[in-house]
This record gives sequence, C-alpha cells and structure tokens, in this order.
Amino acid sequence: MAPTTAVLINGSSDAITDFVLKQGNGVKGLSEMGLKNLPKQYIQPLEEIISDAKIMPQASIPVIDMSKLDGPTVAEAVCRAAERWGFFQIINHGVPIDVLEDVKESTHRFFRLPAEEKRKYLKELSPSNNVRFGTSFSPEAEKALEWKDYLSLFYVSEDEASALWPSVCKDQVLDYMRRSEIVIRRLLDVLVKNLKVTEIDETKESLLMGSRRINLNYYPICPNPELTVGIGRHSDVSTLTVLLQDDVGGLYVRGDDDYWIRVPPVNGSLVINVGDALQIMSNGRYKSVEHCVMTDGSKNRISIPIFINPRPSDKISPFHEVLASGEKAAYKEVLYSDYVKHFFRKAHDGKKTIDFAKIRI
Repeated sequence: MAPTTAVLINGSSDAITDFVLKQGNGVKGLSEMGLKNLPKQYIQPLEEIISDAKIMPQASIPVIDMSKLDGPTVAEAVCRAAERWGFFQIINHGVPIDVLEDVKESTHRFFRLPAEEKRKYLKELSPSNNVRFGTSFSPEAEKALEWKDYLSLFYVSEDEASALWPSVCKDQVLDYMRRSEIVIRRLLDVLVKNLKVTEIDETKESLLMGSRRINLNYYPICPNPELTVGIGRHSDVSTLTVLLQDDVGGLYVRGDDDYWIRVPPVNGSLVINVGDALQIMSNGRYKSVEHCVMTDGSKNRISIPIFINPRPSDKISPFHEVLASGEKAAYKEVLYSDYVKHFFRKAHDGKKTIDFAKIRI
C-alpha cells in the first residue's frame, strides 16, 4: 500500500527512500501527491538557498553568436568568457532547433513513464552501469536531499545505446549528441589554441573529450521552493558541459563577492561551462565555476547537460604547452577516475573537489 502524505512529510527517511527511490516514484511522485509542505529530508541549510538579496540583478553571463566563430573577435570572446566567467551561452551554434525540441520532449516522455518502468533503470536493477535512473545527487552522503530526478546515460557506443537506453528517448538523445559534437569540437579547438596548443592530436583528443555522458534532469513543482534546491552548489568535473535548458529557468552561477547570477533561458541557445578537468589542464587559466539550480513552485523544469570528459583511465595535469614559458604547475597529475570517484562519494560542496588535484605549497 502506498504511504500516506503525512507519513512522507513527517516519517522516517526509510519511508522516503522506499517511495522515491526503491519504488521508482522519484521526487516527481512526491510532487504529484499535491504535498502542501516539503518533507523534512529535503529542507536545506539556509546557506544553500539563494535569496533575492544574494542575486546580482544587472549581471549576466555572455551570449556569444557562434555563426562568426572563424573570426578573431568571436574566438576571443569565447576564451575571455572561459577565463572570466567560466560560463557563457551560445546562439547560432548549428544544432537544429527541432533537434533541441525533440530531445526536450523525449525527456518529458521518459519521466512520464510509470514508476515500474523507470524503476528498471535503478542502480540495482539497470541492465548496465552506464544507464542509471536516480534522484538527488548522492543520497547516501547528503544531509539534505536535492529536489531532482535524473536519467544518466554514459555513452560507450551506438550499439550499446541502441540496445540498452530507454526506447522512449534514445533516438532523440543520440541525435542531439551527434549534432552537438561539431560545435563542441569547434569550442575546444578555440580554447586550446589560446593555451598555445597548436594541434589536438589523438592523445589530447582523449584528454579533452575521450568520454561523454548525458543527463536528463527533471525538477518537479516544489511545494516550498524557498526551502530546498534542485542541485546544490558545485562545479562540474568535466572538460566542458553543454547544457540545454527549457523556458522555466532556475540555473544560477556564482559571481563576485558571494553573489549569484541568474542564467535566463534564451530560445535556441546552449549554455557552455568550463569543468574542473579543463581548469586543471589550463593550469587555472580557464575557470570552472560554482553553480546551482533553484526549484520552482508552479512549473516542472527539465535540463539536459552533456558532460564532455577525459576517459576514466586518462591522467590529467596542466598541458606542457601552458607551462613551457616557466609557469609553475598549480595542479598535480591525477587519474581522472580517481578524481570522479572523489566527487561522487560526497555531497555537493561548492568548489572543494578541485582541492584533490591542487599542489600544496
């Protein structure tokens, strides 16, 4: 028998875990019960909530027109944005609007599936470690849960994706990943040339984009959005992240002096952000920046990030071209899989993951 609303609001974490995760209902299932109050397990510490007083209303991250990337002005704008902000939006990027709309619709289709269908992709039941349905970020490590469900898809090959990814979304997701690869390569080419790396050979291509993962994120309507978060403060462990937003919004980027900048949805745009791996490879020239997602009290929200990463077996460190002029390395060489494991074994904690690779002076 399904638990009552009162049990879920006031009951033990076991009741929440069973309903949300083990039964496959997700946070979406909680939201659709029409809760008037947020279950206590999702109430975040006050410092995790972005109040209006912490927002820089006039500030915005750059919006860059990619149609003229071959010219020096746009290339310079991309590099400057990666250095100053760690975040920027791109328009006229070459990924067709209908491809973006199709992958958004397929995301909604997946999360509309019955709980018993989504449950098949839970960690304990999924046909592959590369296909994972879950909720929050790291429920075992978190003191307060995040108001988010997700489907995480680690890309190995077209054949594996065709065989194992959910049928309601796999074609649209694969098409989106294929179509976005061109702009990803163009961005990386511009960014590494600015680091005096003249050629992306096979080794550097592996380091920059040897593996890819895509998440379909779902943030249901929240009864008390002022008390929780969709995703807590963190920086990504990727080389680059390419994010497709819907029109609801909720993404915030850390600016100066502990203030936050809202990233408004721009129709047809993609949000690009630098990840920790690129910060390490650039020896800190490019910045991976803290960001988080706030919840909404009246609309469901989706977002679809593609994480462009080194391979797990790659060792990452500052490019030798960056250090050739005598600049001292700020980061040691680390095995990328060790770095990622460090990230996932704890709750979101701002920029602390990068300390794993810092050289202590």
